[in-house]
Amino acid sequence: MKRTAHVVWNGSLKEGEGKITTQSKVLNNSEYCFNSRFGEGKATNPDELLAAAHAGCFAMALSMILGKEGYTPDALEVSSAVNMDVDKLELTGSHLTLKAKIPNITQDKFMECANAAKDNCPVSKALSLKITMDAQLL
Repeated sequence: MKRTAHVVWNGSLKEGEGKITTQSKVLNNSEYCFNSRFGEGKATNPDELLAAAHAGCFAMALSMILGKEGYTPDALEVSSAVNMDVDKLELTGSHLTLKAKIPNITQDKFMECANAAKDNCPVSKALSLKITMDAQLL
């Protein structure tokens, strides 16, 4: 399986802008720019796309792991915060926040499954940065 994305960037770093298109066309010439990455611009940016990918991948991995253990989640609410050291232009971490509603699971089994998903979802494996997590069973 292979997934693709295409980007066109025009102009200088600060004044230029880019457009991102994904294979599925969910993003289709979606704008991104310096201000959307380093300020509060109203466009996407690579860091928030990475955060979305990490949260989505983690939720799917956790659902799979829970299923193998005989649990079906009612809800998995996941967010990811990707941090950057702007001075070094280095992504330094991704923090996952999970709120889960899973019938009949113990706290210990929940944390075992959540940690397995954090460590083994494909996006986590691809990242060479620190990954932390807060997990709450509702």
